[in-house]
Amino acid sequence: MKDRGIRKFVAVLAGLAVIYFGTTGRSSSPEDGGGISGGLVVLALLASLLVWHLTKPAAK
Repeated sequence: MKDRGIRKFVAVLAGLAVIYFGTTGRSSSPEDGGGISGGLVVLALLASLLVWHLTKPAAK
């Protein structure tokens, strides 16, 4: 049960990191069309799913 909570936390953290680094780029001001785009959300979800998959416990 504890592993599942840690996996959730790390997966959410990975998604938030993708969004953070995707929005703090050079042209991230709202005037330049920056901000959170649909592609960035999809990339964050993919990163979260990848972390979730890579951190699952091994089958016994």
